[in-house]
Amino acid sequence: MFSINKELHPPTGVEMCSYCYFFDRREKNLVVAGADLLRVFRFVPDLYDTSQDESKPPKMKMECLGEYRFQGTLIAMETMPLSLARDALLLAFKDAKLAIVEYDPDTHDLRTISVHFFETEDLKCGRTLRTNSMLRVDPDGRCAALLVYGRHLVIIPFLRRDSVFEEHFSDPTDIKPNLASLNRIPQLKSYTIDLWELEEKVDNVKDFKFLHGYYEPTIVFIYEPIQTYVGRVSVRQDTCALVAVSLNVSQKVHPCIWTVSHLPYDCCKILAVPKPIGGVLLMAQNALIYLNQSIPPYAAALNSIARKATNFPMKDQPEVVITLDCAQADFLSHDKVILSLKGGELYILTLLCDSMTTVRGFHFFKAASSVLTSCMLICDNDYVFLGSRLGNSLLLRLCEEGAIREVIDQIEDLNEDKDKNGDQQEVELIHDLDEEDDDDDAVLKVKKSRLALDQEEVEVYGSEKRTHFVITTYKFEFCDSLWNVGPCGNMTLGEPPFLSDDFTALEDPDLELVTTSGHGKNGALCVLQRSIRPQIVTTIPIHGLKDLWTLFLPNGSTNHGLIVVSQDSKTIVLQAGEDINQIHNSGFNTDLQSIHVSNIGNSKYMIQVFKDGIILLNGTNELQKINLGLSCDIVFAFTADPYVAILTAEGQIVLVVFVGDRLVPTLTQLHKASSSKVVAVSVYCDVSGIFTTKAPSDDSPEEQIVKLTKVKKEMRDEEELLYGNPDAADADFKKQQAAISSRWWRRNRRRQQTVMPSHWLVVARETGALEIFTLPDLQLRMSVVDFATTPRILGHTTQKPDFKHVGVDGESLPAVHEILLVGMGNLNKRPILFSRIGEDLYVYEAYPYYEDSYEDVLKMRFAKVRHNLIVREKRSAKSKGSTEVSFSMQIKNHFRHFPFLGGYGGVFICGPYPHWVFMPSTGQLRFHPMGIDSKIVSFAPFNNPNCPQGGFIYCNADYDFRICMLPKHLYYDAPWPIKKVPLKCTAHFIIYHIESKTYVVALSNSEFSTKICRVSGDEKEFIEEQKDERFPMPTRDKFSIQLFSSATWEVIPNTAQEMEPFENILCLKVVDLAYEGARTGLRGYLACGTGVTFGEDTTSRGRILIVDVIEVEPEPGQPLTKHKCKVLHTKEHKGPVTACTSVMGFLCAAVGQKLYLWQLKDNDLVGIAFIDTQIFIHQMISVKNLIYIADVYKSVSLLRFQETHRTIAVVSRDFKPLEVYGIGYLIDNTQLGLIASDNEKNFIIYMFQPQSRESFGGQRLIRKADFHLGQHVTTFTRVKCKVLDPTTTKRNSLAIEKRHVSFYGTLDGGLGYLLPINERTYRRLLMMQNVLYSFLQHRAALNPKSYRGIFCTDRTAGNPSKGIIDGDMVWEFLNLPWQEKLDVCRKIGSKVDEIVEDLMEIDRISSHF
Repeated sequence: MFSINKELHPPTGVEMCSYCYFFDRREKNLVVAGADLLRVFRFVPDLYDTSQDESKPPKMKMECLGEYRFQGTLIAMETMPLSLARDALLLAFKDAKLAIVEYDPDTHDLRTISVHFFETEDLKCGRTLRTNSMLRVDPDGRCAALLVYGRHLVIIPFLRRDSVFEEHFSDPTDIKPNLASLNRIPQLKSYTIDLWELEEKVDNVKDFKFLHGYYEPTIVFIYEPIQTYVGRVSVRQDTCALVAVSLNVSQKVHPCIWTVSHLPYDCCKILAVPKPIGGVLLMAQNALIYLNQSIPPYAAALNSIARKATNFPMKDQPEVVITLDCAQADFLSHDKVILSLKGGELYILTLLCDSMTTVRGFHFFKAASSVLTSCMLICDNDYVFLGSRLGNSLLLRLCEEGAIREVIDQIEDLNEDKDKNGDQQEVELIHDLDEEDDDDDAVLKVKKSRLALDQEEVEVYGSEKRTHFVITTYKFEFCDSLWNVGPCGNMTLGEPPFLSDDFTALEDPDLELVTTSGHGKNGALCVLQRSIRPQIVTTIPIHGLKDLWTLFLPNGSTNHGLIVVSQDSKTIVLQAGEDINQIHNSGFNTDLQSIHVSNIGNSKYMIQVFKDGIILLNGTNELQKINLGLSCDIVFAFTADPYVAILTAEGQIVLVVFVGDRLVPTLTQLHKASSSKVVAVSVYCDVSGIFTTKAPSDDSPEEQIVKLTKVKKEMRDEEELLYGNPDAADADFKKQQAAISSRWWRRNRRRQQTVMPSHWLVVARETGALEIFTLPDLQLRMSVVDFATTPRILGHTTQKPDFKHVGVDGESLPAVHEILLVGMGNLNKRPILFSRIGEDLYVYEAYPYYEDSYEDVLKMRFAKVRHNLIVREKRSAKSKGSTEVSFSMQIKNHFRHFPFLGGYGGVFICGPYPHWVFMPSTGQLRFHPMGIDSKIVSFAPFNNPNCPQGGFIYCNADYDFRICMLPKHLYYDAPWPIKKVPLKCTAHFIIYHIESKTYVVALSNSEFSTKICRVSGDEKEFIEEQKDERFPMPTRDKFSIQLFSSATWEVIPNTAQEMEPFENILCLKVVDLAYEGARTGLRGYLACGTGVTFGEDTTSRGRILIVDVIEVEPEPGQPLTKHKCKVLHTKEHKGPVTACTSVMGFLCAAVGQKLYLWQLKDNDLVGIAFIDTQIFIHQMISVKNLIYIADVYKSVSLLRFQETHRTIAVVSRDFKPLEVYGIGYLIDNTQLGLIASDNEKNFIIYMFQPQSRESFGGQRLIRKADFHLGQHVTTFTRVKCKVLDPTTTKRNSLAIEKRHVSFYGTLDGGLGYLLPINERTYRRLLMMQNVLYSFLQHRAALNPKSYRGIFCTDRTAGNPSKGIIDGDMVWEFLNLPWQEKLDVCRKIGSKVDEIVEDLMEIDRISSHF
């Protein structure tokens, strides 16, 4: 059995983040990463922010500028300023790989600077368990450190900066010059330190950090030489230790300079405190400790457990009861830390320091409650980014709210009589002790110095009992969020509501995917629909329709007033209002077919272009009619106010300019400027500032460095001659630079306001060249001669390419049919080029490029956007050799731009397989198919009172003129249209009950509990534990079952089934059991298995609930109450019920270590059969009389139920141990594959083949295929392949109809599928995959072949089975340039069309949802 794995939805969880100069030194970017995906964002002001305060930073939105996938799992990320132009990223991959990459403007991709590989046996030291590596960088940029396999520290030294740079640009806010090349590579080779061979043997490292303020790079480790755990704290505690190691990277000498032992056993994280305070903050679960080399430590107990768990001396922190396990932290300033706790609470921690920067206390201020974070980052002290894999990642604005006063006790005065008047002897430490009364200057000098005295001076002079600190408080304001689908713990298929009646008779079932998401207060349900299903308002048949347009009337209304429909030989004008009526005397030329109709002059006028002329109208009044008198007919026109570009059949371009209230036509000579005729044209209005021939000299980092160096040299020489003090100039210069850098958002505001719009003419020629001209003077500013070969980068080229493969195997250079250049995204500042070359769609995005030496050439390039779309029409074998014109070629205008439709702007792509393309303010192109109505001829946005703000009109291939609305309940700025239903609690299971059309969800809500259950015999006694007020209360999950309406996603009243205390839901399914009612056959019941755990001293028990969802008469005014839950059976069992399913009308369930089969009879379960199993069965699925079970440790087994003998028997099983996470079926006609996903993020496919010799007569399951996915999978679902292709009405072959697609969801928020394919397709794609492995450039030098090979830690013999095609790799074939496609096909002996048809068939038969 052969199959292909393809990702449909990228992972959305965020696990690490960084803030750096990613593209250049002009602005910083936010870089977030999760799983194998890295995204780069910039901050742009929110358009809807109404605050006008220029002194405060505005509300920001995150705009995505880049997205990069890796063939490896990211586990750590740091940044380092290695070059003048930009920062580099240090990326650590599982298990022990490190790559240093940076942005490359030549390719608009990542360039690999260096790679480091440490997965050698001598470093593993026989270790089989995988541990994540830790990556840290020196704050001064001298080296990086990577901890691999727990005990080896890899040091990567970097080039020291030039002495001039070190002297004059040492401030991190300054621009970093590099007098050598832009690429910085490590000066010395990386080397490894064995932590066991240090002066202090370091083992079981929990965390490590580089310290601030040391001459040599210094690392501090927190480790546990002798391990303990919470159950042995009474015997062994304070087992952690701290050691600081100084790194002399040139001599490779590493002395230990500072050690602290007997630290609390639950220390988990280190924070390096910036200068001028220095030292480290040590975060333990129940305490916070400040340590410095030469200063006594200060520790605070955060709850009452701390003193029982450690003997380390500490003070109680008043009014705080928190724990710091799983907390994230980052420094806001040298004495302020933002903490995000495991429950999502945000605290501002202030270090209370005296004048000698000695920490005297901590102050905690609870500022907000937010998302459960996995990483946190403070951006320029104005914004806080909270990355999460359990909820939506958030961007918050940080605002000062006020100030509070904190009082702490100091050293007691020996002479207490002198301190009776406490009010006169208080010292107010307000920031730098600047705000004091002028009357007591002499006394204040003594008071300010007392905090710096040693113990002997304190005994002589005494000190104050109490010290006051004024502490700034902050508040957080929401700015933006990144949607997260994961973790997808469980998913199901359902029927979408609001489906129009025109689509209900389709042969393929219309489905939606619903997954559980989040955890705790971030818990939610995600409703995912891959394609857009329009809500049809009305349908009008108009035969022979060729094109249509909607127009605004000059009355200033936001609704469209006219609809113009073009047919073969006439034009119909319709008036749009409450009703649609035809207008006969409209001013339009209705006797000819319209080529183009649009608004012009700020929508106050209208133009109509027909085959030999153009008409200007004001409303329905004709103002001007121009007969162009061309030698051939007009075939295409495009409008970008005030320009209209007209293209004739011979390639002549007529440029029409709207001036005042007249049209001024100009016949251009562009068709004579080259020997090739023009085949496509577009006009673009640029408001981004990217279309420019001048580099921004005021922002150029190279020129800034030259200027700043000259200025500083002059200032230094002058000061040195006059005063002999060169530091004064440096100090002023650094303050000036710091002030400029602190107002970066003001510079962005000014830059956005100063961009003037410009107009450009884009032309494609028959030879495949692309040219860009200025308007109105038509000066050539960019020429791409190889545009038709679809290169990865479109840049200005002058020499003609050498097309070596033209004519080989009948492959000729594809023709350019249509282009569209349009501004999208935030304020239309992202120029996107759409092109139809051959039969395929290619999309390019413009980006600034200042490396060219050409004069009067645009300082920009276009980079190809990967979209993986195949918009071709599926052709039968008979039509492949015919000369019949394809449907795609019959349409002249595929790309329909809409500036605003339902809150979104974008482009609709007409044709055989229509798509929506959105780019909202987040800056990512979203491609959503709309294949539910097959082929689409034309499209236009349509605002109307009947369909406001989200209406549109389209015509399909059957000439059905449909007025529709975009469904408003979905959010389209996502990889798939999505609706997120917040639950505020954790969702564990979700199933769809077909008969009632409701969703059944198993939920749990955490609540504080101090109850302990003691069981004596059959009696249970709940005892309430009495704890002090500073004790952190434990939480316990309260489980329940809820029914949700599929239409409104509201909870159906009075249907909740509450579980007992200490009872957990372990499985929930719809089971088809034999029905004893009025009809025969099977009926779907809800089966719920639970486990009751009172503690390790009590045997765990469980229950089975059989619930029927019945329909009753709804209550008045509550239509949702028509469904009720009726409990048919509930019974306690002697073990937890961990999995269940139905087999041939019987209920099968795993109870403890046994598997039982019951029959539902008279609302009771009657035993049929049982069998002993392995350790813990956690998943179970069935097909016919076969039962496929997954053990949490002992792999998978296949059982058979024999109804005649009423027995269950083990048919076959896998004998190797395997930690199974999820199971599913892979069905291809008569072949049945058994899918298993494991803890190492692999897919393994087993088959039952008793005739095989390796199966020992069928006792052993044969491993037929394996594949490393890189993400954990716990849930599968499957559905029959598509019967009909969206681009045709013909049915697929019978072999495809009997094939099933297995969809899966990952814990990182990704979605994908496994699909069986025939051997011929497999062999062709396998050959191409092997060629692409060596053909494509490997990002970060990661080998995709190694990444997709199965990962396993055991040493059992056995070769990888492979057998699964990497769909993401073979789909890269579509993004290759034309010449490279031919090279790949030549190497495997195939043709481009054959491979594209294979990929298209796979894509179309799996295009569900």
